[in-house]
Amino acid sequence: MATLRKFIDIGANLTDEMYQGVYHGSKKHEPDLDVVLARSWNAGLDKMIITGGSLTDSKTAIDLARSDARLYSTVGCHPTRCNDFLSDAEAYLQGLRDLITENRDKVVAIGECGLDYDRLKFCEKDVQLKYFEYQLQLSREFNLPLFLHCRAAADDLVDILQRNRDDVVGGVVHSFDGTEEAVQKILDLGMYIGINGCSLRTKESLEVASKIPTDRLMIETDCPWCEVKPTHPGYTHVVTKFPSVKKEKYTIGSDNQVKGRNEPINIVQVLEILAAIRKENTDELAAAIYDNTNRLFFKKLIVE
Repeated sequence: MATLRKFIDIGANLTDEMYQGVYHGSKKHEPDLDVVLARSWNAGLDKMIITGGSLTDSKTAIDLARSDARLYSTVGCHPTRCNDFLSDAEAYLQGLRDLITENRDKVVAIGECGLDYDRLKFCEKDVQLKYFEYQLQLSREFNLPLFLHCRAAADDLVDILQRNRDDVVGGVVHSFDGTEEAVQKILDLGMYIGINGCSLRTKESLEVASKIPTDRLMIETDCPWCEVKPTHPGYTHVVTKFPSVKKEKYTIGSDNQVKGRNEPINIVQVLEILAAIRKENTDELAAAIYDNTNRLFFKKLIVE
């Protein structure tokens, strides 16, 4: 039955230089994104959404998305990069607007945008708050959902979304690692919640993830980050495991993954953990999540 499952990775950082063989500025192996994608498609990935985190990054993501009909992109400014708005906010927003206008067939969400109070050293809180809210107008303008980032800022994120409900055309809080209370506030706004390895790192987070309504659940890898690690409490529920080697010993063409570098194919592990802690049938849960994701991001494709 596993071969019949279809996945959509809603958060894949495929423009990261790790897929070019570069780690912390040092090249360890040749680019292998084509290999990473090939094994993902072969394992049931149906579509992937490449995360855009700035104007420049979003352009790169769209260029990559144009290389394959199954790749799509977000366009927006990550909270830790909101200082980019400071020199000329209107020009920066117009740059995002132009990018969406010129690539309507590939852009499926506004983002990655939101709030990150864990990394204020990159961008101060007041700047994040101002330019998160500033980007929301693009959602209504282009009838696109939000791809949201939230770290230690759920109350402020919800407050801004509530105040701007008329401008928001749905969305998902991705890589969710908040409380059960935060879940309820997000659900009350009609939003979805995206789960990856970083969402399942503690017993408490497993408990929270087990209670998210099935019709509001999505999964992702946030690759090359947020892998499910053997030290995570949910790892005991992982059925599908892949061999890996250190980056220095990695050979393109082998079945190995690079140790510590997440890949879209690993989305199955997130599914397996969720099915186990929620006591749901794995295939039925996969189908429900797939439908949720299409409903939010790919309504046009469903109609067509």
